[in-house]
Amino acid sequence: MTSFHAAIVHPDRSVTYCGEVDESHVATVRAIADIEASPRFTREHASRPGSLFVLREDGDLDWYEPVGAGPYPVHAPDPAPRDVHTEELPDGEDLPRGASGTVWIPGAIRIGDGSIGGAMDTPGNPPRVTLHTTESPAGGRYLESLSSYLISVGSEPQLVYCPVTDRVAQLGPLNQSGRALRNDGSRRTNREGKVNIQIEVLAYAKNPWTTGWDPAQKPGWRSILAAARSWGVPDAFPAGPPGRYPGPDKPRSRSVWQNSGGFFGHCDIPGNDHGDPGALDVNKVLGRGSGGGTPTPPADGDAFPGADHFGPGADNGYVTRLGEMLIRRGGRRFYSVGPSPEWGDADRQATAAFQRAQGWSGSNADGIPGPTTWELLVTGRGNDIPADGGGSQPTVSVAHLIAAAQRDIPAPDGHTTYPDEVEALEDALVAEGLLDRSYADGSFGTRTRDAYAAWQRSKAGGSYTGSAADGIPGLSSLQRLAARHAFTATP
Repeated sequence: MTSFHAAIVHPDRSVTYCGEVDESHVATVRAIADIEASPRFTREHASRPGSLFVLREDGDLDWYEPVGAGPYPVHAPDPAPRDVHTEELPDGEDLPRGASGTVWIPGAIRIGDGSIGGAMDTPGNPPRVTLHTTESPAGGRYLESLSSYLISVGSEPQLVYCPVTDRVAQLGPLNQSGRALRNDGSRRTNREGKVNIQIEVLAYAKNPWTTGWDPAQKPGWRSILAAARSWGVPDAFPAGPPGRYPGPDKPRSRSVWQNSGGFFGHCDIPGNDHGDPGALDVNKVLGRGSGGGTPTPPADGDAFPGADHFGPGADNGYVTRLGEMLIRRGGRRFYSVGPSPEWGDADRQATAAFQRAQGWSGSNADGIPGPTTWELLVTGRGNDIPADGGGSQPTVSVAHLIAAAQRDIPAPDGHTTYPDEVEALEDALVAEGLLDRSYADGSFGTRTRDAYAAWQRSKAGGSYTGSAADGIPGLSSLQRLAARHAFTATP
Protein backbone atom coordinates (compact mmCIF):
# COMPACT_ATOMS: atom_id res chain seq x y z
CA MET A 1 0.00 0.00 0.00
CA THR A 2 1.30 3.42 -0.97
CA SER A 3 2.21 5.83 1.80
CA PHE A 4 2.03 9.60 1.44
CA HIS A 5 3.77 12.57 2.96
CA ALA A 6 1.10 14.95 4.29
CA ALA A 7 1.70 18.70 4.57
CA ILE A 8 -0.25 21.93 4.83
CA VAL A 9 0.74 24.94 2.75
CA HIS A 10 -0.48 28.09 4.50
CA PRO A 11 -1.52 31.33 2.76
CA ASP A 12 1.86 32.88 3.55
CA ARG A 13 3.47 29.88 1.76
CA SER A 14 4.90 28.46 4.99
CA VAL A 15 4.59 24.67 5.20
CA THR A 16 3.60 22.46 8.14
CA TYR A 17 4.69 18.84 7.71
CA CYS A 18 2.16 16.43 9.24
CA GLY A 19 3.96 13.10 8.79
CA GLU A 20 3.02 10.05 6.73
CA VAL A 21 -0.47 8.72 6.04
CA ASP A 22 -1.66 5.60 4.25
CA GLU A 23 -3.66 5.15 1.07
CA SER A 24 -6.96 4.73 2.92
CA HIS A 25 -6.50 8.15 4.53
CA VAL A 26 -6.07 9.76 1.12
CA ALA A 27 -9.13 7.89 -0.18
CA THR A 28 -11.14 9.30 2.73
CA VAL A 29 -9.88 12.80 1.93
CA ARG A 30 -11.06 12.38 -1.66
CA ALA A 31 -14.47 11.10 -0.55
CA ILE A 32 -15.00 14.06 1.78
CA ALA A 33 -14.04 16.52 -0.97
CA ASP A 34 -16.49 14.82 -3.35
CA ILE A 35 -19.44 15.61 -1.08
CA GLU A 36 -21.30 18.46 -2.79
CA ALA A 37 -21.58 20.57 0.37
CA SER A 38 -17.93 20.08 1.31
CA PRO A 39 -15.80 23.27 1.38
CA ARG A 40 -12.87 21.27 0.00
CA PHE A 41 -11.89 20.64 -3.59
CA THR A 42 -9.24 18.25 -4.93
CA ARG A 43 -6.76 18.88 -7.72
CA GLU A 44 -4.21 16.45 -9.11
CA HIS A 45 -0.67 17.46 -9.90
CA ALA A 46 -0.41 18.11 -13.63
CA SER A 47 2.83 16.15 -14.13
CA ARG A 48 3.41 14.00 -10.98
CA PRO A 49 0.99 11.06 -10.84
CA GLY A 50 -0.32 10.38 -7.34
CA SER A 51 0.38 13.82 -5.94
CA LEU A 52 -2.87 15.28 -4.60
CA PHE A 53 -3.81 18.78 -3.48
CA VAL A 54 -6.90 19.79 -1.51
CA LEU A 55 -8.04 23.39 -1.82
CA ARG A 56 -9.64 24.66 1.37
CA GLU A 57 -11.99 27.56 1.92
CA ASP A 58 -9.87 28.78 4.84
CA GLY A 59 -6.92 29.41 2.50
CA ASP A 60 -4.80 26.40 3.45
CA LEU A 61 -3.73 23.88 0.82
CA ASP A 62 -3.41 20.24 1.87
CA TRP A 63 -0.69 18.39 0.00
CA TYR A 64 -0.26 14.61 -0.28
CA GLU A 65 2.90 13.36 -2.01
CA PRO A 66 3.73 9.64 -2.49
CA VAL A 67 6.63 8.53 -0.30
CA GLY A 68 9.65 7.76 -2.47
CA ALA A 69 8.79 10.23 -5.20
CA GLY A 70 11.73 12.05 -6.72
CA PRO A 71 12.91 15.52 -5.69
CA TYR A 72 10.16 18.07 -6.05
CA PRO A 73 11.13 21.41 -7.65
CA VAL A 74 8.63 24.05 -6.65
CA HIS A 75 9.64 26.03 -9.73
CA ALA A 76 10.70 24.32 -12.93
CA PRO A 77 13.88 25.90 -14.32
CA ASP A 78 13.21 28.77 -16.70
CA PRO A 79 14.11 27.34 -20.14
CA ALA A 80 16.69 29.38 -22.03
CA PRO A 81 16.23 32.55 -19.99
CA ARG A 82 17.13 35.77 -21.71
CA ASP A 83 19.55 38.29 -20.24
CA VAL A 84 17.54 41.22 -18.92
CA HIS A 85 19.45 44.36 -18.00
CA THR A 86 17.77 46.05 -15.08
CA GLU A 87 17.91 49.31 -13.29
CA GLU A 88 17.04 49.87 -9.66
CA LEU A 89 13.81 51.81 -9.25
CA PRO A 90 13.11 54.08 -6.28
CA ASP A 91 10.70 51.57 -4.73
CA GLY A 92 13.20 48.75 -4.98
CA GLU A 93 11.52 46.89 -7.87
CA ASP A 94 13.57 45.69 -10.82
CA LEU A 95 12.07 46.69 -14.17
CA PRO A 96 13.60 45.85 -17.56
CA ARG A 97 14.88 48.87 -19.43
CA GLY A 98 12.36 50.21 -21.90
CA ALA A 99 9.40 48.71 -20.05
CA SER A 100 6.41 50.77 -19.06
CA GLY A 101 3.24 50.25 -17.12
CA THR A 102 2.23 48.87 -13.74
CA VAL A 103 4.45 46.02 -12.51
CA TRP A 104 2.80 45.32 -9.15
CA ILE A 105 -0.87 46.21 -8.71
CA PRO A 106 -1.50 48.35 -5.63
CA GLY A 107 -3.67 46.48 -3.12
CA ALA A 108 -3.16 43.06 -4.70
CA ILE A 109 -2.24 40.22 -2.30
CA ARG A 110 1.27 39.02 -3.10
CA ILE A 111 1.58 35.24 -2.87
CA GLY A 112 4.84 33.39 -3.41
CA ASP A 113 8.29 34.80 -3.98
CA GLY A 114 7.44 36.53 -7.28
CA SER A 115 9.50 34.09 -9.36
CA ILE A 116 7.37 33.05 -12.33
CA GLY A 117 8.55 33.04 -15.95
CA GLY A 118 11.01 35.41 -17.53
CA ALA A 119 11.45 38.09 -20.18
CA MET A 120 9.09 38.22 -23.13
CA ASP A 121 10.26 36.64 -26.40
CA THR A 122 8.49 39.12 -28.70
CA PRO A 123 8.33 42.45 -26.82
CA GLY A 124 7.73 44.25 -30.11
CA ASN A 125 4.39 42.50 -30.58
CA PRO A 126 1.16 43.98 -29.15
CA PRO A 127 0.33 43.61 -25.43
CA ARG A 128 -2.40 41.21 -24.37
CA VAL A 129 -4.38 39.67 -21.50
CA THR A 130 -5.18 35.94 -21.38
CA LEU A 131 -8.21 34.81 -19.36
CA HIS A 132 -8.45 31.37 -17.69
CA THR A 133 -10.89 29.76 -15.28
CA THR A 134 -9.65 27.59 -12.42
CA GLU A 135 -12.60 25.14 -12.56
CA SER A 136 -12.91 25.50 -8.79
CA PRO A 137 -15.12 27.22 -6.22
CA ALA A 138 -14.91 30.94 -5.48
CA GLY A 139 -15.41 32.97 -2.31
CA GLY A 140 -13.84 32.36 1.10
CA ARG A 141 -10.08 32.18 0.87
CA TYR A 142 -9.91 29.86 -2.10
CA LEU A 143 -7.86 32.65 -3.68
CA GLU A 144 -4.93 31.76 -1.41
CA SER A 145 -5.26 27.99 -1.63
CA LEU A 146 -5.65 28.00 -5.41
CA SER A 147 -2.68 30.35 -5.78
CA SER A 148 -0.59 28.02 -3.63
CA TYR A 149 -1.61 25.11 -5.82
CA LEU A 150 -0.63 26.92 -9.03
CA ILE A 151 2.76 27.83 -7.56
CA SER A 152 3.30 24.25 -6.36
CA VAL A 153 2.70 22.76 -9.81
CA GLY A 154 4.66 25.46 -11.66
CA SER A 155 1.66 26.78 -13.62
CA GLU A 156 1.53 30.32 -12.30
CA PRO A 157 -0.29 33.17 -14.00
CA GLN A 158 0.60 36.67 -12.96
CA LEU A 159 -2.83 37.21 -11.37
CA VAL A 160 -5.59 35.23 -9.68
CA TYR A 161 -9.00 36.89 -9.29
CA CYS A 162 -12.05 35.98 -7.21
CA PRO A 163 -15.26 37.43 -8.73
CA VAL A 164 -17.19 36.77 -5.50
CA THR A 165 -14.91 38.62 -3.07
CA ASP A 166 -13.28 40.91 -5.71
CA ARG A 167 -9.86 40.05 -4.25
CA VAL A 168 -6.78 40.01 -6.45
CA ALA A 169 -3.69 37.87 -5.86
CA GLN A 170 -0.46 38.62 -7.70
CA LEU A 171 2.05 35.81 -8.09
CA GLY A 172 4.64 37.66 -10.16
CA PRO A 173 5.41 40.96 -11.92
CA LEU A 174 3.26 41.86 -14.92
CA ASN A 175 6.33 42.53 -17.09
CA GLN A 176 7.42 38.89 -16.80
CA SER A 177 5.81 35.89 -18.46
CA GLY A 178 3.42 33.56 -16.69
CA ARG A 179 3.49 29.74 -16.93
CA ALA A 180 -0.16 28.83 -17.49
CA LEU A 181 -0.05 28.15 -21.26
CA ARG A 182 1.41 25.35 -23.36
CA ASN A 183 3.88 26.20 -26.08
CA ASP A 184 2.75 26.26 -29.71
CA GLY A 185 5.52 24.08 -31.07
CA SER A 186 8.72 26.01 -30.48
CA ARG A 187 6.85 29.28 -29.95
CA ARG A 188 6.44 30.11 -26.26
CA THR A 189 2.88 31.39 -25.98
CA ASN A 190 3.47 32.52 -22.39
CA ARG A 191 6.03 34.99 -23.74
CA GLU A 192 4.06 36.41 -26.68
CA GLY A 193 3.80 40.19 -26.91
CA LYS A 194 5.02 43.21 -25.00
CA VAL A 195 3.23 41.68 -22.02
CA ASN A 196 0.93 38.68 -21.71
CA ILE A 197 -0.94 39.24 -18.45
CA GLN A 198 -2.53 35.92 -17.57
CA ILE A 199 -5.46 35.91 -15.16
CA GLU A 200 -6.85 32.77 -13.50
CA VAL A 201 -10.42 33.53 -12.40
CA LEU A 202 -11.97 31.41 -9.65
CA ALA A 203 -14.89 30.05 -11.65
CA TYR A 204 -16.23 27.24 -13.83
CA ALA A 205 -16.25 27.77 -17.60
CA LYS A 206 -19.72 26.21 -17.89
CA ASN A 207 -21.10 28.91 -15.55
CA PRO A 208 -19.68 32.23 -16.86
CA TRP A 209 -18.47 34.34 -13.95
CA THR A 210 -19.79 37.56 -15.48
CA THR A 211 -23.39 36.42 -14.89
CA GLY A 212 -24.82 38.61 -12.11
CA TRP A 213 -21.44 40.34 -11.75
CA ASP A 214 -21.22 44.14 -12.05
CA PRO A 215 -17.79 45.62 -12.80
CA ALA A 216 -18.94 48.99 -11.47
CA GLN A 217 -19.05 47.39 -8.02
CA LYS A 218 -15.68 45.63 -8.35
CA PRO A 219 -12.72 47.94 -7.65
CA GLY A 220 -10.39 44.93 -7.59
CA TRP A 221 -11.24 44.06 -11.17
CA ARG A 222 -11.02 47.69 -12.20
CA SER A 223 -7.48 47.78 -10.78
CA ILE A 224 -6.63 44.86 -13.09
CA LEU A 225 -8.06 46.71 -16.09
CA ALA A 226 -6.12 49.84 -15.16
CA ALA A 227 -2.89 47.83 -14.98
CA ALA A 228 -3.58 46.20 -18.37
CA ARG A 229 -4.32 49.56 -19.95
CA SER A 230 -1.11 51.01 -18.50
CA TRP A 231 0.71 48.56 -20.80
CA GLY A 232 -1.42 49.60 -23.77
CA VAL A 233 -3.65 46.51 -23.89
CA PRO A 234 -6.61 47.49 -26.13
CA ASP A 235 -10.19 47.13 -24.90
CA ALA A 236 -10.94 44.50 -27.53
CA PHE A 237 -11.29 40.75 -28.08
CA PRO A 238 -9.39 40.26 -31.37
CA ALA A 239 -10.40 36.60 -31.65
CA GLY A 240 -14.02 37.36 -30.80
CA PRO A 241 -15.89 36.66 -27.58
CA PRO A 242 -15.02 33.36 -25.85
CA GLY A 243 -17.42 30.60 -26.81
CA ARG A 244 -19.88 28.62 -24.73
CA TYR A 245 -18.39 25.75 -22.72
CA PRO A 246 -18.78 22.93 -23.44
CA GLY A 247 -19.24 23.71 -27.09
CA PRO A 248 -17.53 23.61 -30.47
CA ASP A 249 -13.89 24.65 -30.56
CA LYS A 250 -13.13 28.15 -31.81
CA PRO A 251 -10.44 28.68 -34.43
CA ARG A 252 -7.06 29.22 -32.77
CA SER A 253 -5.51 31.60 -35.28
CA ARG A 254 -1.75 32.01 -35.01
CA SER A 255 -1.95 35.22 -37.05
CA VAL A 256 -4.50 36.83 -34.73
CA TRP A 257 -2.73 35.64 -31.58
CA GLN A 258 0.71 36.82 -32.64
CA ASN A 259 -0.24 40.09 -34.30
CA SER A 260 -3.20 41.49 -32.34
CA GLY A 261 -3.36 43.08 -28.92
CA GLY A 262 -6.29 42.82 -26.53
CA PHE A 263 -8.07 40.20 -24.45
CA PHE A 264 -7.97 36.50 -25.33
CA GLY A 265 -9.50 33.41 -23.79
CA HIS A 266 -7.49 30.25 -23.13
CA CYS A 267 -9.75 28.82 -25.85
CA ASP A 268 -8.13 31.15 -28.43
CA ILE A 269 -4.47 30.23 -27.93
CA PRO A 270 -2.73 28.07 -30.58
CA GLY A 271 -1.01 25.00 -29.19
CA ASN A 272 -3.53 24.74 -26.34
CA ASP A 273 -6.68 22.62 -26.10
CA HIS A 274 -8.59 24.11 -23.15
CA GLY A 275 -12.07 25.57 -23.72
CA ASP A 276 -12.13 28.09 -20.85
CA PRO A 277 -13.14 30.73 -19.81
CA GLY A 278 -16.64 30.14 -21.25
CA ALA A 279 -19.16 32.55 -22.77
CA LEU A 280 -18.27 35.70 -20.86
CA ASP A 281 -20.04 39.02 -21.29
CA VAL A 282 -17.13 40.81 -22.92
CA ASN A 283 -18.58 44.25 -22.20
CA LYS A 284 -18.52 43.47 -18.49
CA VAL A 285 -14.99 42.10 -18.72
CA LEU A 286 -13.91 45.42 -20.23
CA GLY A 287 -15.65 47.30 -17.41
CA ARG A 288 -18.54 48.64 -19.49
CA GLY A 289 -21.49 46.99 -17.78
CA SER A 290 -23.84 44.44 -19.31
CA GLY A 291 -23.84 44.01 -23.09
CA GLY A 292 -27.27 42.41 -23.47
CA GLY A 293 -28.80 43.26 -26.82
CA THR A 294 -27.36 46.77 -26.80
CA PRO A 295 -23.59 47.22 -26.82
CA THR A 296 -22.39 49.56 -24.09
CA PRO A 297 -20.64 52.70 -25.38
CA PRO A 298 -16.88 53.09 -25.27
CA ALA A 299 -15.30 55.84 -23.22
CA ASP A 300 -15.93 58.47 -25.91
CA GLY A 301 -19.60 57.63 -26.32
CA ASP A 302 -21.78 56.12 -29.01
CA ALA A 303 -21.35 58.84 -31.60
CA PHE A 304 -20.56 57.69 -35.14
CA PRO A 305 -16.76 58.15 -35.50
CA GLY A 306 -16.88 58.94 -39.24
CA ALA A 307 -16.61 56.84 -42.38
CA ASP A 308 -12.83 57.35 -42.49
CA HIS A 309 -12.53 54.93 -39.55
CA PHE A 310 -13.73 52.07 -41.78
CA GLY A 311 -12.79 50.50 -45.10
CA PRO A 312 -9.48 49.25 -46.59
CA GLY A 313 -6.48 50.35 -44.56
CA ALA A 314 -8.47 51.18 -41.40
CA ASP A 315 -6.92 49.87 -38.19
CA ASN A 316 -8.57 51.07 -34.97
CA GLY A 317 -10.81 50.07 -32.07
CA TYR A 318 -13.99 51.14 -33.87
CA VAL A 319 -13.47 48.36 -36.41
CA THR A 320 -13.26 45.83 -33.57
CA ARG A 321 -16.41 47.21 -31.97
CA LEU A 322 -18.24 47.11 -35.31
CA GLY A 323 -17.40 43.41 -35.68
CA GLU A 324 -18.52 42.63 -32.13
CA MET A 325 -21.86 44.36 -32.71
CA LEU A 326 -22.38 42.62 -36.05
CA ILE A 327 -21.71 39.22 -34.46
CA ARG A 328 -24.42 39.91 -31.90
CA ARG A 329 -26.82 40.73 -34.73
CA GLY A 330 -26.29 37.44 -36.60
CA GLY A 331 -22.99 38.01 -38.39
CA ARG A 332 -20.86 35.35 -36.67
CA ARG A 333 -20.48 33.25 -39.86
CA PHE A 334 -18.59 36.04 -41.60
CA TYR A 335 -15.80 35.99 -38.99
CA SER A 336 -13.63 32.89 -39.12
CA VAL A 337 -11.19 34.30 -36.54
CA GLY A 338 -13.21 36.99 -34.81
CA PRO A 339 -13.17 40.80 -35.05
CA SER A 340 -9.90 42.71 -34.96
CA PRO A 341 -8.87 46.36 -35.23
CA GLU A 342 -7.71 45.82 -38.83
CA TRP A 343 -10.46 46.19 -41.44
CA GLY A 344 -11.04 43.06 -43.49
CA ASP A 345 -13.46 41.66 -46.03
CA ALA A 346 -15.35 39.93 -43.21
CA ASP A 347 -16.23 43.37 -41.81
CA ARG A 348 -17.46 44.57 -45.20
CA GLN A 349 -19.51 41.44 -45.89
CA ALA A 350 -21.13 41.41 -42.44
CA THR A 351 -21.91 45.13 -42.63
CA ALA A 352 -23.41 44.73 -46.10
CA ALA A 353 -25.52 41.80 -44.88
CA PHE A 354 -26.82 43.92 -41.99
CA GLN A 355 -27.59 46.79 -44.35
CA ARG A 356 -29.45 44.52 -46.77
CA ALA A 357 -31.41 43.14 -43.83
CA GLN A 358 -32.81 46.66 -43.38
CA GLY A 359 -34.08 46.56 -46.99
CA TRP A 360 -31.34 48.82 -48.34
CA SER A 361 -29.52 48.34 -51.66
CA GLY A 362 -26.96 49.99 -53.91
CA SER A 363 -24.74 52.52 -52.19
CA ASN A 364 -26.81 52.16 -49.03
CA ALA A 365 -25.66 48.55 -48.71
CA ASP A 366 -22.00 48.94 -49.68
CA GLY A 367 -20.57 47.33 -46.53
CA ILE A 368 -19.20 50.61 -45.13
CA PRO A 369 -21.09 51.76 -42.01
CA GLY A 370 -22.64 55.20 -42.09
CA PRO A 371 -24.35 57.09 -39.26
CA THR A 372 -27.64 55.20 -39.62
CA THR A 373 -25.98 51.77 -39.74
CA TRP A 374 -23.91 52.65 -36.67
CA GLU A 375 -26.92 53.98 -34.75
CA LEU A 376 -28.96 50.82 -35.41
CA LEU A 377 -26.09 48.64 -34.21
CA VAL A 378 -25.37 50.72 -31.12
CA THR A 379 -29.01 50.93 -30.03
CA GLY A 380 -29.87 47.33 -30.92
CA ARG A 381 -32.65 48.45 -33.26
CA GLY A 382 -33.37 47.33 -36.83
CA ASN A 383 -33.44 43.85 -38.31
CA ASP A 384 -30.86 41.20 -37.45
CA ILE A 385 -28.89 39.47 -40.20
CA PRO A 386 -30.95 36.45 -41.28
CA ALA A 387 -29.46 33.04 -41.89
CA ASP A 388 -29.58 33.52 -45.68
CA GLY A 389 -27.07 36.34 -45.50
CA GLY A 390 -29.29 39.39 -45.15
CA GLY A 391 -31.60 39.51 -48.14
CA SER A 392 -31.06 38.68 -51.76
CA GLN A 393 -27.78 39.75 -53.31
CA PRO A 394 -27.80 42.54 -55.89
CA THR A 395 -27.58 41.41 -59.51
CA VAL A 396 -24.98 42.97 -61.81
CA SER A 397 -25.37 42.49 -65.55
CA VAL A 398 -22.35 42.39 -67.85
CA ALA A 399 -24.44 43.97 -70.61
CA HIS A 400 -25.41 46.84 -68.31
CA LEU A 401 -21.82 47.43 -67.25
CA ILE A 402 -20.63 47.49 -70.85
CA ALA A 403 -23.39 49.96 -71.72
CA ALA A 404 -22.46 52.09 -68.71
CA ALA A 405 -18.80 52.16 -69.78
CA GLN A 406 -19.71 53.14 -73.33
CA ARG A 407 -21.94 56.01 -72.17
CA ASP A 408 -20.36 57.23 -68.90
CA ILE A 409 -16.73 57.49 -70.00
CA PRO A 410 -17.23 60.01 -72.85
CA ALA A 411 -19.94 61.91 -70.96
CA PRO A 412 -19.29 64.71 -68.45
CA ASP A 413 -17.99 63.66 -65.03
CA GLY A 414 -20.67 62.10 -62.82
CA HIS A 415 -22.82 60.78 -65.66
CA THR A 416 -24.55 57.53 -64.68
CA THR A 417 -26.31 54.86 -66.72
CA TYR A 418 -26.87 51.91 -64.38
CA PRO A 419 -25.70 53.48 -61.10
CA ASP A 420 -26.80 50.73 -58.68
CA GLU A 421 -25.05 47.97 -60.61
CA VAL A 422 -21.95 50.06 -61.22
CA GLU A 423 -21.81 50.93 -57.50
CA ALA A 424 -21.95 47.23 -56.60
CA LEU A 425 -19.01 46.66 -58.95
CA GLU A 426 -17.12 49.66 -57.58
CA ASP A 427 -17.70 48.56 -53.98
CA ALA A 428 -16.05 45.25 -54.80
CA LEU A 429 -13.10 47.03 -56.45
CA VAL A 430 -12.74 49.27 -53.37
CA ALA A 431 -12.71 46.19 -51.15
CA GLU A 432 -9.98 44.70 -53.34
CA GLY A 433 -7.90 47.85 -52.84
CA LEU A 434 -8.01 48.73 -56.55
CA LEU A 435 -10.26 51.80 -56.45
CA ASP A 436 -10.34 54.75 -54.10
CA ARG A 437 -13.62 55.06 -52.19
CA SER A 438 -14.14 58.61 -53.51
CA TYR A 439 -14.59 57.23 -57.06
CA ALA A 440 -17.26 54.68 -56.10
CA ASP A 441 -20.09 56.93 -57.25
CA GLY A 442 -22.11 54.77 -59.68
CA SER A 443 -20.49 56.30 -62.76
CA PHE A 444 -18.41 53.93 -64.89
CA GLY A 445 -15.62 56.43 -65.57
CA THR A 446 -11.97 55.98 -66.47
CA ARG A 447 -10.98 55.31 -62.82
CA THR A 448 -13.47 52.43 -62.65
CA ARG A 449 -12.27 51.13 -66.00
CA ASP A 450 -8.62 51.24 -64.91
CA ALA A 451 -9.45 49.56 -61.58
CA TYR A 452 -11.30 46.77 -63.36
CA ALA A 453 -8.36 46.33 -65.77
CA ALA A 454 -6.12 45.91 -62.72
CA TRP A 455 -8.56 43.25 -61.43
CA GLN A 456 -8.36 41.44 -64.78
CA ARG A 457 -4.56 41.51 -64.82
CA SER A 458 -3.66 40.76 -61.22
CA LYS A 459 -6.65 39.34 -59.39
CA ALA A 460 -8.82 37.35 -61.79
CA GLY A 461 -6.50 34.39 -62.02
CA GLY A 462 -3.71 36.28 -63.79
CA SER A 463 -4.88 34.97 -67.18
CA TYR A 464 -6.01 38.31 -68.68
CA THR A 465 -3.49 40.31 -70.74
CA GLY A 466 -3.54 42.73 -73.64
CA SER A 467 -6.99 43.46 -75.02
CA ALA A 468 -8.47 40.90 -72.60
CA ALA A 469 -7.51 43.26 -69.76
CA ASP A 470 -9.07 46.40 -71.17
CA GLY A 471 -11.17 47.22 -68.11
CA ILE A 472 -14.46 46.29 -69.75
CA PRO A 473 -16.10 43.46 -67.78
CA GLY A 474 -16.69 40.05 -69.27
CA LEU A 475 -18.84 37.38 -67.64
CA SER A 476 -15.94 35.15 -66.53
CA SER A 477 -13.93 37.88 -64.78
CA LEU A 478 -17.10 39.39 -63.29
CA GLN A 479 -18.19 36.02 -61.88
CA ARG A 480 -14.81 35.65 -60.19
CA LEU A 481 -15.23 39.06 -58.58
CA ALA A 482 -18.82 38.29 -57.57
CA ALA A 483 -17.70 35.07 -55.89
CA ARG A 484 -15.53 37.15 -53.54
CA HIS A 485 -18.14 39.80 -52.86
CA ALA A 486 -21.85 40.17 -52.22
CA PHE A 487 -23.39 40.32 -55.70
CA THR A 488 -24.50 37.97 -58.48
CA ALA A 489 -23.04 38.27 -62.00
CA THR A 490 -25.35 37.73 -64.99
CA PRO A 491 -24.86 38.10 -68.80
